[in-house]
Amino acid sequence: MAGSLLEVRLLDGPNLYFPRPAAKATFDLTGLLGLPETQGRAFAEDVGMSRARPGPADSAFRQRFAARAVAHLVRSIARSGGVTRLAVRSRPGSTTSELVVAYPWRNEGKAEALAQAVALVLDGVGADRPVPELVAAAGELLAAAPRGGAPRLLWPKIPVVAITGTNGKTTTSRMLGHIARRAGKSVGWSSTDGVYINGELVEAGDYSGPSGAGRVLSYPGIELAVTETARGGILRRGIGVAYNDVSVVTNISADHLGLGGIDTLDQLAEVKAVVTKITKPTGWCVLNGDDPRTFAMRLGTKAQVWVFTRDPDSPNGRAVIDAGGRVTTVLDGWIAVLRPGNDPLPVIEVADVPMTLAGLSRVNVENALAATSAALALSFSVAQVADGLSSFTPAENPGRMNIWTVPLDGSAAGGGASVSVVIDLAHNEAGLEALLEILNGIRPQGARILLGVGTAGDRGDDVFVRLGEMAGVGADVVAIVQKPEYLRGRSTARVAELIGEGLAHAGIEDVPEFGSEVEGCAWLVAQARPGDVVGLMAHEQREQLDRWLAEHGGVRDDADALRAKVRAARI
Repeated sequence: MAGSLLEVRLLDGPNLYFPRPAAKATFDLTGLLGLPETQGRAFAEDVGMSRARPGPADSAFRQRFAARAVAHLVRSIARSGGVTRLAVRSRPGSTTSELVVAYPWRNEGKAEALAQAVALVLDGVGADRPVPELVAAAGELLAAAPRGGAPRLLWPKIPVVAITGTNGKTTTSRMLGHIARRAGKSVGWSSTDGVYINGELVEAGDYSGPSGAGRVLSYPGIELAVTETARGGILRRGIGVAYNDVSVVTNISADHLGLGGIDTLDQLAEVKAVVTKITKPTGWCVLNGDDPRTFAMRLGTKAQVWVFTRDPDSPNGRAVIDAGGRVTTVLDGWIAVLRPGNDPLPVIEVADVPMTLAGLSRVNVENALAATSAALALSFSVAQVADGLSSFTPAENPGRMNIWTVPLDGSAAGGGASVSVVIDLAHNEAGLEALLEILNGIRPQGARILLGVGTAGDRGDDVFVRLGEMAGVGADVVAIVQKPEYLRGRSTARVAELIGEGLAHAGIEDVPEFGSEVEGCAWLVAQARPGDVVGLMAHEQREQLDRWLAEHGGVRDDADALRAKVRAARI
């Protein structure tokens, strides 16, 4: 591509711009933005905006005008090429001179040709050739273009649950899939880890985009599809299905900001909300009532609203019930559902849900509330939901809050002095906060917290600094643990520098650095004293860490062992 057209991306499914397949074209508007004001007015006239005020060249007023003018230009060229009633949306790009323009598409060749036709006009702005003549030539280019293939959008014939959010979507997905399997359903699940059919990994890799939904729905005999839907997949390809029966949004917090034109939490929430906009009107939109950006998504969905909240007296919860919706909350230590005109419906005691660590893990209480809401929305019975939650242990949730007991003397775990080791993805500030909450919740009085800190490279500098600050304040011993397969353009030196800066803010200097998660874990365990708790932010060596811990006598804690640790820490 050359000139003003920077990129054309065809989104195969519902996306940030439309609830159906759309083309996303990014243009460089340097020429239009820099036109003298008189020429700007002439351009406005030529594209049918006779009353527009372009504003001074390169001003914010001109940028707003240019966004409207290019949208008019797209429609003019489409009409000239024989396409009528075309919806067009535009928004700023990643720089002040870039503009993103989106429009629905049915034929690949025509969609790409329209973007090229628009570029033909923009490239000629300011030259001697009149704009109407350029528009006519662009229309001819569009009309002559081959139609090309159609979008690869799936229309599912089985119930689909779409789960998104910043943290907790993987755990919530696994909980829901486990509930359904225990109830006798054949379940397919796609996520950042891969595609799972009835709990078995069948295809490894990141399948949180539209290809994941396609893989799941292609397997014979599947009765329920659970699709974990990530920000990147929505932006790059759109959502892989035309609609869902239940959507779940766990929360919105800072993660991956500064990528793909998403720079703020409000913009991130706008992306995540796509799953709620394609939920069937007869379905349910399950939202975190304690997260204001997530709760606001109820205004953009046609589905029924079901919120989850840890506060049974939440004003947001009351508002939803008054509007005829439902609320899942914690009442007298029970997960319970509040419904209009009915008594509370008890489901299961929080203490009987192993993933909550007897209620210690705030985030997993929320995940359990979300999974309960989604399962009941799918018409599973209360007994089936309670059975699934009570039998879902950390062992069913690899890489998320996995807690081990590791001996210090080489004997079998439990037979002598030991330490607790917690392995968790904890990929951002909210994740590390939750990990520290668990470490403190199982730490006996007088014991220390030892922490391996590190995350993937595609975060802002401020995220690394903040992780260092949190580690320095929250742990007694800290090590920087690199993720060499997840640097994503950063150097290990820069990662260490930024985390070290945050540690220095907390008064921590000369922290050791390790090139892999296994090396970091081994060093931390070697520094531990009896009763200490080791935590590791683990991304890329989950299986190797499990093997290392088992080889050194470690035993994964079951529900009873976890409850015992929590009780001991509270004494």
